[in-house]
Amino acid sequence: MPPVTVYIHFPYCLKKCPYCDFVSYAAERANIDHEGYADALLAELERRRPQLARYGALESVFFGGGTPSLWDSVQLGRVLRAVLDAFGARNADVEVTAECNPSSLDGETAKRLVGAGVNRLSVGVQGLDDERLHFLGRLHGGEEAIAAVRAAVEAAPRVSADLIYAVAGQSPEDAAAEAGRLADLGLRHVSAYALTIEPGTKFGELARRGRLPLVDDGRMVESFFAVEEALAARGLSHYEVSNHAVPGEESRHNLGYWRGLDYLGLGCAAYGTVTETTGAIRYRNLPEPKRYLAAVTSGAPIELTVEPLSPETRLRERIMLGLRLREGLDLAEAARETGAVAWTREREAAASKLVRRGRLVREGDRIRVPREAWIWVDDTAAELF
Repeated sequence: MPPVTVYIHFPYCLKKCPYCDFVSYAAERANIDHEGYADALLAELERRRPQLARYGALESVFFGGGTPSLWDSVQLGRVLRAVLDAFGARNADVEVTAECNPSSLDGETAKRLVGAGVNRLSVGVQGLDDERLHFLGRLHGGEEAIAAVRAAVEAAPRVSADLIYAVAGQSPEDAAAEAGRLADLGLRHVSAYALTIEPGTKFGELARRGRLPLVDDGRMVESFFAVEEALAARGLSHYEVSNHAVPGEESRHNLGYWRGLDYLGLGCAAYGTVTETTGAIRYRNLPEPKRYLAAVTSGAPIELTVEPLSPETRLRERIMLGLRLREGLDLAEAARETGAVAWTREREAAASKLVRRGRLVREGDRIRVPREAWIWVDDTAAELF
């Protein structure tokens, strides 16, 4: 019986950031129906019990958003206990992560989350420079970010922080210094992302109109390697394109995505990928909280879409995600697990071409992207589709 992970979406933030394309809605903590949302998640979990029967070990539970640190920890704990009970899992055996923002994370909040069963906090620092944080639309400043990370490190056994680099006006040296300063707070995991402009966001609209200052690609590449060097000097290994960890501190939940595990999605706007008797499907829940809550309460369908996934689609996704890992993936093994053909004539030809260009390393059936070519990983994966 294969392992599985669970993703739980909390759709509320104090403010919508201009670069964010995740489903989130601005709300004050006092205006959120904390208990009602937990009740809805429990009802959805009960509906999905038949989908759980084919799975074995529960690897991880991830509370994402939105800003789960805004959620009342008692209600978050209720949901977590129900998920663990549904799989017959012990809290001590499961990685349980909650995303937090510095604007809603202090020492007491961190302790309450850990008391509710969370054993890994992921802090959305994004930066330590006040001017850059203002540009990114963040509600916190650099000192607040540092205080939040320190509170998390003191309260939780495992802590990660998110960092955005390649922001206008930031040099590679600044990006490296910021990453190093974060790691020096006691972090054993850092997720570092180049600022990406997504359509449908405020930044996306400004960029479309030519009104958003951007970093050129060359500066972005320099920053990518400068951040890597700074974190490596502090013992954090670059194990995935955007993720660095002390060996043994890698995110089990994200490794599940990159290695192709099925995942159960719960909550407003959550995605899930599960395997049923008729094959694999991907579903997306209703993205508006009121519609989601009404559907759960009335017994109406809660999915916005349900998409069957062909073996070839699943294999392409395994290639796209697996090549982000330093270890790469065993293509033949992935093909056996998905029921697709590993080495079609077209894929063989594309792989040979990529190897000659230095974009891919092939060792039998195992393929990986060399470190110096990681910046082109998405294009490399697409050529193997």
